[in-house]
Amino acid sequence: MHKTLSNFIFIIIISFLLANCANRGTPTGGDKDITPPVITKSIPENYSVNFNSNEIKIYFDEYIKVKDLRKQLIISPPMNLDPEITPLGSASKYITIKIFDTLQSNTTYAFNFGESIVDNNEENPYPYYRYVFSTGPFIDSLSVKGAIIDAVNQKPDEFVSVLLYDIDSTFTDSIIYKQKPKYITNTLDSTTTFKLENLKAGKYLMIALKDENSNYTFQQKTDKIGFLKDFITVSTDTSTIYTIKLFNEDIDFKATRPKLISGNKIAFGYDGSYKNMKINLLSNSPNNFESKITKDQKTDSLFYWYQPKFEADSLLFLVSNKSYADTLIVKLKSLDKDSLVIKPIQNRTISFTENFEIEANIPLTTIDKEKITILDKDSTQVDFTTTFDELNNRYTFFFTKKEQERYEIQMLPDAFTDFFENKNDTLNYSLSTKTYDDYGNVRVTLKNATYPVIVQLTNVNGEVKRELYSTEPEVLDFRHLNPGKYYIRVIFDANENKKYDSGNYLKKRQPERISYFPDLLDIRAGWDWIDEFILQ
Repeated sequence: MHKTLSNFIFIIIISFLLANCANRGTPTGGDKDITPPVITKSIPENYSVNFNSNEIKIYFDEYIKVKDLRKQLIISPPMNLDPEITPLGSASKYITIKIFDTLQSNTTYAFNFGESIVDNNEENPYPYYRYVFSTGPFIDSLSVKGAIIDAVNQKPDEFVSVLLYDIDSTFTDSIIYKQKPKYITNTLDSTTTFKLENLKAGKYLMIALKDENSNYTFQQKTDKIGFLKDFITVSTDTSTIYTIKLFNEDIDFKATRPKLISGNKIAFGYDGSYKNMKINLLSNSPNNFESKITKDQKTDSLFYWYQPKFEADSLLFLVSNKSYADTLIVKLKSLDKDSLVIKPIQNRTISFTENFEIEANIPLTTIDKEKITILDKDSTQVDFTTTFDELNNRYTFFFTKKEQERYEIQMLPDAFTDFFENKNDTLNYSLSTKTYDDYGNVRVTLKNATYPVIVQLTNVNGEVKRELYSTEPEVLDFRHLNPGKYYIRVIFDANENKKYDSGNYLKKRQPERISYFPDLLDIRAGWDWIDEFILQ
């Protein structure tokens, strides 16, 4: 009996130890699930014809959820009333689509879900699921494909919409501003290519939109656009690959409501370009009335300064810009005038290619150069000249700069007088230079160029750091560059106006051509980069 009891106790101890061993650690649960969900059935069936239902159900073999539907889902043709799609965020074994719009007759519709359908646990996507049906007796089966490029940037935007408009008796060029297209697709987030499927044979306008408002109509102020020069014909020939160049149009000029923001200072806001903007006072004013206009450096506004102050409840202005004209009223009230503030553009270190600049917040009217001195570190006076940019209210000082030099700039009281007869107090600025070896240099020679060209060095964000204009084959030198990474960009200045011109849809004008050097330049201190840019 003792032996039996001993054996029983031994078995209990062994079982306890084995149980403890088995409980150590965390079970792996097997390999990670990488299998996407599977569709088991659809009601009505996918690719149904003579469709007349207002509800669609799509069933899966596991719980799924729908993610980023606003970005991923493309319905072609677009519906005027958005369908209701559930579930959103929660898990379910089926998707329900409720249609509220009146469907067009004899039309093939496609719901392209992109990668928005994922399983509930690991979020494995069901890739690019399309639910297709026709309200007529057959499914349209033609397609076109192409690619999106950007007019300025090396990489185009993500989620670019490609739209087709039917060319019929009602078509006008302005349709893209007012109506949704006949067909639509999207490049999604990982490709620059597109494919429009289930199309009907015919002639179409093809455009691309970076559609910021997701309303499938072109909004010049917010959207990028691209278009083909000619209409396309959709047929059984699928060999043509269309390339669309995306660009920002120059915004049409429009003046916004002006506002008095301080004493004798009115801000005139605008959309578009201010280059030809004129502001003329229509109200009666004193004989000694004067005005000045300066540019706000932070916003799209021009400042209108006037004197003397006179009694009036409001002022009436005519604002014009080429073919634009509008009369605008400014309500007046008692406000204090601004105090004169002068500040430098550079901050202590100045490069050999820069010039010292100052700007003021009130229009400057006179300068007394006798009250301005520039001294080097040996206290030797340095000769200088100046220019004045009236619109930007900025003085530029030109003088020869040497290596490892320090310059002390002093502006005595009354060196500057502003529009309201304010004068400056003493201003002192200190600048220093580095050595030539602290910078890098770039020398580039263009091959196969069509002149004139604008050659730019940009940083990785596309900001222009240097620019040269060239009208004939020559060696182009960018000297004294801050170390860093640069791209070389060549703009083909077709109209010879020395600036980049974007495209315009209504004028059927494509943007000027831009080419990038294929490699990113890593410019280091004391280095010279020399190469050829062979343009295609």
